[in-house]
Amino acid sequence: MIVAGVDGSRAGLEAVAWAAGEAALREVPLKIVHAITRWACETDSGRYAEVARWMRQGGQSVLAAAEDRARHEQPKIAVETALLPGDPRAALIAAADSAELLVIGTHGLGGVRGMLVGSVAYGVAGHATCDVVVVSEPPPAPRGEVVAGVDGSQASQDVLEFAFTEAELRGVGVRVVHAWSWPGPEPVEEGDERLVVREALAGHRERHPRVSVVEEVVQGHPVDVLREAATGAGLLVVGSRGRGTFAGLVLGSVSQALLQRPPCPLAVIRGHRGD
Repeated sequence: MIVAGVDGSRAGLEAVAWAAGEAALREVPLKIVHAITRWACETDSGRYAEVARWMRQGGQSVLAAAEDRARHEQPKIAVETALLPGDPRAALIAAADSAELLVIGTHGLGGVRGMLVGSVAYGVAGHATCDVVVVSEPPPAPRGEVVAGVDGSQASQDVLEFAFTEAELRGVGVRVVHAWSWPGPEPVEEGDERLVVREALAGHRERHPRVSVVEEVVQGHPVDVLREAATGAGLLVVGSRGRGTFAGLVLGSVSQALLQRPPCPLAVIRGHRGD
């Protein structure tokens, strides 16, 4: 199952459209959810009963519009909707506990359309037990290619497996991008950095022989390099924590920066459950 969170914004509907397409590719059902404050879900009488009823009706309208978009995009997939009580971050994480993928738009959830992406996406991408995709408005003519950011860490293996699987489902290629910088405490040779990519790719080509691969090693900051490489792409895939981050951090600096302004749909790979 794929879970898509919506908030009534245009970005939320784009997230639903992307999620519906992904559900069709994977041949799994789609569950569309919307969160409102808990008291509005639980209040049926008293002074604020009418306000609570109005909020529930608004939430159901958001869900109905999202369901219509999903069925228009992919008429054959199974779709269900749910109105969730409570904080949107906690509600989404709980709703997606057994999901393959959680998909949200760039404007946050919970009915506050001006909410910054960080208020929800950072929390969800940092704590969800499944992989998370954040969808911005798609480019006019995406080239379809899947871009994978690797850094030589163990997390790169999960990133590459997700990227190759997605590329195979879509019938497109993978661009594997590694950014490096110098000067630093130790001299860096470009050949050494290309070895990082080759070692990361070991086994993935064999498991996905139909997927074409482009290797790209670029000197520069990872955020700038990945943003440029993924502009116009169908999907950018990064890890939630990369090389050089502390295990206790829920989200690495590169994924945080890319979440703030994603160049295309951005998949943040959580890795194995329980990490």
